[in-house]
Amino acid sequence: MNNRAIAINPENPAQFIEIHPETPTPGEYDLLVAVKAASVNPVDTKVHKGAQSSGLQVPRILGWDASAIVQATGSKVSGFNVGDEVYYAGDITRPGSNSTLQLVDARITGHKPQSLDWAAAAAVPLTALTAWEGLFERLNIQHAAEGKTLLIVGGAGGVGSLAIPFAKLNSKVKVIATASRPDSVQWCLDRGADLTINYQDMATELEKHGLKQVDYIFCLNDTDGHWETLAQLIAPQGHICTIVENSRPLDMTQLKLKSAALHWELMYTRSMFNTPDIARQGEILNEVASLLDAGKLSTTLNETLSGLSVETLTAAHQRVLEGHMRGKVVIVY
Repeated sequence: MNNRAIAINPENPAQFIEIHPETPTPGEYDLLVAVKAASVNPVDTKVHKGAQSSGLQVPRILGWDASAIVQATGSKVSGFNVGDEVYYAGDITRPGSNSTLQLVDARITGHKPQSLDWAAAAAVPLTALTAWEGLFERLNIQHAAEGKTLLIVGGAGGVGSLAIPFAKLNSKVKVIATASRPDSVQWCLDRGADLTINYQDMATELEKHGLKQVDYIFCLNDTDGHWETLAQLIAPQGHICTIVENSRPLDMTQLKLKSAALHWELMYTRSMFNTPDIARQGEILNEVASLLDAGKLSTTLNETLSGLSVETLTAAHQRVLEGHMRGKVVIVY
């Protein structure tokens, strides 16, 4: 099977080009997969932007979320066979899923939900892992008592769209999501949010509902812009988790006074550092697949583009850069 990929052009990093890499050989924990669909996430556009400023020696293949069919397995792979349908979010340090053939570590790979087609499955892994780890490994909301409150900043985005139902399924917290447009508000409510507020004035909006502070905050966009408000709103001994890097120092005064905690969530930590619990990501993806197949969770697929090409990848990146996506955009190969 010939390999074809869309990569960043080293001679003009703002643009993509089509390349034909050699078929890669699996390492001991690797799966060689034939990619069927891939979604585009903010991380894709951020890495692309970084390449434009740092320069490239060789074409870089982006893309992490994907659904695929196993073509070959490494010597230490267990639980997967040739022909298995899989889904995964990949490893940011390796060539990505904007390619017809790809290597992915079996330990961070899950079996594709049987009830979903390729596009719907490809929309899930990265955001599901980020939401799951942020809620249950950083904030630990599954241990929260009834009556505790969780504020999700960015409820209608890819991560928020899964964080809302995850929180409702696996905790007792009251879920408050930010959303500004009527369609975004409805999107959050449809996924189980107990309440939505406008992110532009969160303190005033919460006060309308008798709330002056919240016990947990999951920040999914603009950490810098929201930080002062988040520090004001977090309850004493509360927990904040953010997935968005800051560009300037964050004032920790309020958190120190409140003995509140700040957690960072980066879904790629396990694969980047080959942590001892790296296989937990495969386990999470299998748990999420079970929820999807049981009808307890819905895919966040919102738009599908057809065919892996320079044109479709450019269009998908543009959708994400516009910043108004509800759910995910996926390219079906």
